[in-house]
Amino acid sequence: MEFKAVTRNTGIPVRKIRLYVNIARGKKVDTALRDLAFAPSPHAQLVAKAVASAAANAENNYTRDRDGLFVSKIYADEAPAAKRFRPRSRGRASSILKRSSHITVIVEDRGA
Repeated sequence: MEFKAVTRNTGIPVRKIRLYVNIARGKKVDTALRDLAFAPSPHAQLVAKAVASAAANAENNYTRDRDGLFVSKIYADEAPAAKRFRPRSRGRASSILKRSSHITVIVEDRGA
C-alpha cells in the first residue's frame, strides 16, 4: 500500500532540491532520513521532513510499522514562480523569477 506526503511552495528552486531528492529515492525510510541528516545543506532537511511526514502518515493513519517502509517514489516539481522586476538603465526593467518547488514523497510497505 502507498502512503503519500506533499510539501508545497518550498521557496527553493527545483534544481537545488533534486540533488537531495535523489539521495532518498529507493531507500528504506530510516536510511533515507539518516543520509539526509548528514547532507551539508538546509534544503536536505526540508526533504527529510517530507519523508518523515509520509512515514508518519503510514504509522498513524494506517498503523504500519516504520521498519518495513521504503521510499518508492519521490520527486520535485516546479511550483508557480514569483515574478519580480529590477530597474535597469534608461528607465527599463528586467524580470526576475523567484522559483519554487513542490516535493512529493510516496512510501510503500514491503510486507503488503
